[in-house]
Amino acid sequence: MEDDGGARKQEAPPPAASKAAAAGVSVNEWMQHVKASFLGLIRKVTARSEQEAAEADMMAAKAQVEATNEAEARKKQLADH
Repeated sequence: MEDDGGARKQEAPPPAASKAAAAGVSVNEWMQHVKASFLGLIRKVTARSEQEAAEADMMAAKAQVEATNEAEARKKQLADH
């Protein structure tokens, strides 16, 4: 038996736990997409001009991209651990 100086090696999580965590991240990403779409639609419906409606579309798209980027970063972090 080797003595590692009292330090414990951190074991990788079981594949099932990793997949469950990635699925949770995906569900969270989906919820953020739904929220961004819904808020964008509300802003678009209540817009007073075409410019405000276009800005609402852009804000919704930006929020969706941010949600995707955040989810991809979390998934990568999970894969690295």
